[in-house]
Amino acid sequence: MAVHDFNAERLFTDHPLGAGASVALSPDQANYLLNVLRLSEGDQILVFNGRDGEWRAEIAQTGKRTATLLAMERVRAQEQGPDLDYLFAPLKRSRLDYMVQKATEMGASRLRPVITRRTIAERVNTHRMRANAIEAAEQCGILAVPEVMEPEKLDKVVAAWDPARLLVFCDEAADIAGPIAALEERARTMGYAPLAGARPRLAVLIGPEGGFDRQEREMLLEQRFTLALSLGPRIMRADTAAVAALALVNAVLGDYRR
Repeated sequence: MAVHDFNAERLFTDHPLGAGASVALSPDQANYLLNVLRLSEGDQILVFNGRDGEWRAEIAQTGKRTATLLAMERVRAQEQGPDLDYLFAPLKRSRLDYMVQKATEMGASRLRPVITRRTIAERVNTHRMRANAIEAAEQCGILAVPEVMEPEKLDKVVAAWDPARLLVFCDEAADIAGPIAALEERARTMGYAPLAGARPRLAVLIGPEGGFDRQEREMLLEQRFTLALSLGPRIMRADTAAVAALALVNAVLGDYRR
């Protein structure tokens, strides 16, 4: 795997990338490159779109509020990250921003807000979530940006769940107190351990600050595709729990074991 150049500026684009491809930037992107970073024609940056790998590109044309990039050479092939859904009860604005950024850094493929009975912040700005995910991917050398999905009620999500995808939900009252032991046990019994060339289909669910209510917890425990996971002896805030849970799942079942 190629080493990421952390000294180079990176930019996400939806445009197809290939040798000689011309990429017209949005006004915000052009303003960032030309006025914030003070770049000009002939300067080079890295661009990626989540499909075609990472490319070195040159600023080929600029205007007052526009800029065009010319893709020159691919410096990293597209990597296949974990097939990992991250479901969460929405938080207030600043903490939601943090959670989205960290979930992106941890390799989440999809960000899925779920409305629970104790959810406080039910209104979710998915455009802001998308912007935060893109910014995190640009800054951390990630080659993909997670899909941002519209909020859904938890019971509807569970009712429509694909049982082939393991749903790990954080539960301080889980039967097995050790999170690693719980994940390894499920890997043995359900065949979720990573195999060569295969990606386990995984999901992590973090509840609201007050936790799942009794009926929600019972509903989750009844499903054969779920695993209750304790995060240890300390009670964590939801945004902290997100990082801990995603790290544990990736370490035992995901792409940390490559």
